[in-house]
Amino acid sequence: MSTAAIVSRKSAPVARMAPERDLFSYPKYWAECYGTAPFLPMSRKEMDQLGWDSCDVILVVGDAYVDHPSFGMAVVGRMLEAQGYRVGLICQPDWHSKDDFMRLGKPNLFYGVSAGNMDSMINRYTADKKLRHDDAYTAGDIGGKRPDRAVTVYTQRCKEAYKDVPVIIGGIEASLRRIAHYDYWSEKIRRSVIFDAKADILIYGNAERPLIEVAYRIASGIPVSEIQDVRGTAVIRKEPLPGWRGVDSTAIDKIGKIDPISNPYGADDVGCSSYSEFAKAGIDLSKPADVEAKPIMVQPARQKPWEQTYVKLPAFEQVSVNKPLYAHASRILHQETNPGCARAIMQRHGDRHLWVNPPAFPLSTEEMDLVFGLPYQRVPHPVYGKEKIPAYEMIKTSVNIMRGCFGGCSFCSITEHEGRVIQSRSKESIMQEIKDIRDKVPGFTGVISDLGGPTANMYRLNCKNPKAEQTCRRPSCVYPTICEHMDTDQSPTVELYREARNLPGIKKVLIASGVRYDLAVEDPNYVRELVQHHVGGYLKIAPEHTEEGPLSKMMKPGMGAYDKFKEMFDRFSKEAGKEQYLIPYFIAAHPGTTDMDMVNLALWLKERDFKLDQVQNFYPSPMANATTIYHTEMNSLKNINKANDEVVPVPKGERQRRLHKAILRYHDPKGWPQIREALIKMGLKHLIGRSKGCLVPEESKDELFKKPGKGGKPALSRHTGLNPAAKAIAKNGKKPFGPKASKVSDNSGRVQGKTAGKSTQRSKG
Repeated sequence: MSTAAIVSRKSAPVARMAPERDLFSYPKYWAECYGTAPFLPMSRKEMDQLGWDSCDVILVVGDAYVDHPSFGMAVVGRMLEAQGYRVGLICQPDWHSKDDFMRLGKPNLFYGVSAGNMDSMINRYTADKKLRHDDAYTAGDIGGKRPDRAVTVYTQRCKEAYKDVPVIIGGIEASLRRIAHYDYWSEKIRRSVIFDAKADILIYGNAERPLIEVAYRIASGIPVSEIQDVRGTAVIRKEPLPGWRGVDSTAIDKIGKIDPISNPYGADDVGCSSYSEFAKAGIDLSKPADVEAKPIMVQPARQKPWEQTYVKLPAFEQVSVNKPLYAHASRILHQETNPGCARAIMQRHGDRHLWVNPPAFPLSTEEMDLVFGLPYQRVPHPVYGKEKIPAYEMIKTSVNIMRGCFGGCSFCSITEHEGRVIQSRSKESIMQEIKDIRDKVPGFTGVISDLGGPTANMYRLNCKNPKAEQTCRRPSCVYPTICEHMDTDQSPTVELYREARNLPGIKKVLIASGVRYDLAVEDPNYVRELVQHHVGGYLKIAPEHTEEGPLSKMMKPGMGAYDKFKEMFDRFSKEAGKEQYLIPYFIAAHPGTTDMDMVNLALWLKERDFKLDQVQNFYPSPMANATTIYHTEMNSLKNINKANDEVVPVPKGERQRRLHKAILRYHDPKGWPQIREALIKMGLKHLIGRSKGCLVPEESKDELFKKPGKGGKPALSRHTGLNPAAKAIAKNGKKPFGPKASKVSDNSGRVQGKTAGKSTQRSKG
């Protein structure tokens, strides 16, 4: 046997996921000599002041320009600038003609298009499809400054302006619409946005790594049509990339079906039910791929099964009319998000194919520090004058310490956009940004409003087993239980908090990002530090619901973890001599929620004297797992096959969604008539009355003229603002929900009523 074959069989430690090239190792573009712009130019006048005759890259964005690392256009622009490119910005252009897209002239390399920090449809419409009249990312908080489906509209205008200039789309809107997806606003399946927009390349996820690679290739003279294999990008092709193996997953119960939780230690874990597809291709995975020694190169015994492999999803035309196939395709896609083992995705759209390359590798701590250390001005562009930009006002004294989230909540798409691997900045980088805020932000009062990210307490938490991390396909590291390989030691976060609040000129450091409380209770020292030093009277956490039905579809922990955290919160607050309150978030009308679930949640709130000021219904956003459940009424968190016969109850239609909101606001007289009607139909008439265990009072003549009940402790629905007026701490201990009537309560204390709505199982007949 050759030396190469012997070497390949030796076991070696597995390194953490790492790209072949460092983010800032690329040769600088020739225009580096122009240096750094005070602000990226938004006009010809600014270009002239910088001595530019043209821009190399022009970014077209739906947000107002804020030169701050919390705003995507600033991060992307400053990063390209650091590579030597001259970057111009066209923010919130007039999209009714091509003229505004030509204001900076023709870009030498490409246009970069993004809807902004939010999906343009979510930015413009409420969860109930009502038009918003405000926009936190616009100067003056004025709505209507960007079109619906902004990525598509902007791209088409760029193509009209200069049809030979490549257009690269990215940002949250493009990222979460990268494959055929359910569109809540039109209530139909739409094609990948790259087809509708007619863009050349789609970048998904955080753009730094793929964008620098694409820019380098274009600047090197490579035609954009030949840039097809960059990780973190999607392109349109006629056929698969040459040399790639295909796994057919176009039908349910066929090759390509992925197990619920793949074995992270399986050497050949491809996530499929068999390897017959490789056998058909003449590939024997039981033998080394090449046992002959070659100069310099050492060949592995066998190729990892996900390398040079793509999964063929059901076509757009199929998922448009077949809900089980749509659920199946969604499940496969969500299993292919780990950069360490993800395969490419291919999906036919008509006579062409969408080709989605595997995700980009996460940034290292050193790369994160470089990105956040770019020369941001940390303020809006002077063109906006004294007009305030609400999104900036909210974050101007906050610090983003990390990216990514391994929670996997089904209603959230952070994992699909930022990734499951936590990318943390160094403590030194974070301290420097706090000093910059202290020294540069006008009117700084000494209070840092947040040290956080997608989740407050995931800083530096990663898998303890590199091999498991590289091959794992679990959608969540904390659901249904915390993975044994997940590091839950939050002492680095505690050290970070202590050092931050001890900096000169810093009076207070608050934590405004949501705390993952099931993770927090694993480290009582973290909870003590948080509660005693970093809570400004109220702490936001997100149980989202109290009932197992919706919680299981949200992929959220049960209320046992909430109770444990609350006990710690109250105890540590008392130790510090502080009166503080938990502010829980809840979602109404989430897939998996029945009317009875909402009644039990309302009784839980009423027993604890929580009164919600505003209520947010579930918002079916593109690519979220919960959106798939909403559309298909199938549990796509499990394999979609004949054995999975679960029918998920989904609150749809204005009437039922309005009812669920009304039940959450049980204290508001405006909703009482609808709640009474529902309770009677459910056989819960005993919950109507004036006694302590009742949910709403009986009808009275003047109730509609009353204002919602005052007092009580504040609580929130998802994504609502905070206007707390707490008056009392919830009493310890649980009481049975509803009146004392054994006929209407099961042993758990949950109210039972008449069977209503759909069965939770499909008929087997």
